[in-house]
Amino acid sequence: MEFEQLIRERYSVRRFRPEHLPQAVIDTVLQAGYVAPTGCNYQPQRVLVLNTDESIAKLRGCTKCHFGAPTAMLVCHNRDESWKRVYDGALSSPVDAAIVTTHMMLAAQNNGIGSCWVMHFDPAAMREAFCIPENVEPVALLVLGYPAEDAEPLPLHSQYRPLTDVVVYDSF
Repeated sequence: MEFEQLIRERYSVRRFRPEHLPQAVIDTVLQAGYVAPTGCNYQPQRVLVLNTDESIAKLRGCTKCHFGAPTAMLVCHNRDESWKRVYDGALSSPVDAAIVTTHMMLAAQNNGIGSCWVMHFDPAAMREAFCIPENVEPVALLVLGYPAEDAEPLPLHSQYRPLTDVVVYDSF
């Protein structure tokens, strides 16, 4: 698929068919995240793949925004492995995890897989349910699956503010 078409056609899928994704598809999506750029290429991302009935049941206890997806990936960052900006100590790893998630979301779309980026989850519940270490922070939940027959973008999906509202040149 051409990139322009890919980014315009991708939308947040909120209705999925029930079958789990095959491992080959999961591997393709993970590979896209694996090659994503990270600060100094430190690769602080950690991706938890949830693709069993048991793990999805646990996920449902951590968020109401699972949309019935049969598969999910919780993208985290390891604070201890992050590049740190010397001026203020800001970590690149949360941004790195977001870039990884974006790559995986676009790879899913390119392979006919629907996804929805979810931030509405309880990090403490995720940490407990999936034994996530303290130095690893959940950033984004990517719910995935084959879109249901009646899946469609929300009405606001194709409504954009004017470009002049979101882009400035030289100074704010």
